[in-house]
Amino acid sequence: MSDVRNVQVGEVRLAYRVWGEPGAPPAVLLHCLGEDGEDWRGVVGRLAGTHRVYALDQRGHGHSDWPGEYGLARWRDDAIGFVTALGLGRVTLIGHSLGAMAALLLAAARPELVARLVLEEAAPPHPADPPREAPGAPTGPQSFDRRAESAVAAERNAPDPLWWDALEQISAPTLVIGGGPTSPVPQHHLAEMADRIPDARLVTVEGGGHLVHEERPGEFLAAVTSFLTSRP
Repeated sequence: MSDVRNVQVGEVRLAYRVWGEPGAPPAVLLHCLGEDGEDWRGVVGRLAGTHRVYALDQRGHGHSDWPGEYGLARWRDDAIGFVTALGLGRVTLIGHSLGAMAALLLAAARPELVARLVLEEAAPPHPADPPREAPGAPTGPQSFDRRAESAVAAERNAPDPLWWDALEQISAPTLVIGGGPTSPVPQHHLAEMADRIPDARLVTVEGGGHLVHEERPGEFLAAVTSFLTSRP
């Protein structure tokens, strides 16, 4: 895999990996809760054939700082700071689960930074049913800051109602990817999200569950490649 690099964004140091030719169009990948940039290893080779790919370790994960302060607004702002600090201009933004929520909030807040948007299994802005339980105190070495998990549980249980309004502010062409009935995310919520985004399409990868790019990498890449090469 690629070497880990670092960039300072506000008060946090963010780690990332990069692949592809320097002059290629930039693509930024945002992972889910509990993972890091390595999570994209199964699909990054194909993406790097056409893009300069940046896989970020979001705050509280991997080699990035674990400051103890978390929430979707912070992950959104970190991603905005990452794109601007590296001078990437308009990017293809691909997010999974937690990363997809940060990506859609970024695209709504800073549309000039996003050329195309891919949302894989985004957690819907509906109160979780049943409610998410806050994790207990961790024991032993941790691969990510468990305080981030507590922040996600709180926001999933009582999501900001403005998130739904944010969907209507997304101007980038958007691909919403669902994993079908084996996913814990209600697929009709993903359909609702796609309906609210002005220029969005929904693709369901049957059998992908919540980990589409891991469980069905070929079908994930086929959907993403078709989307990225289609006319706006």
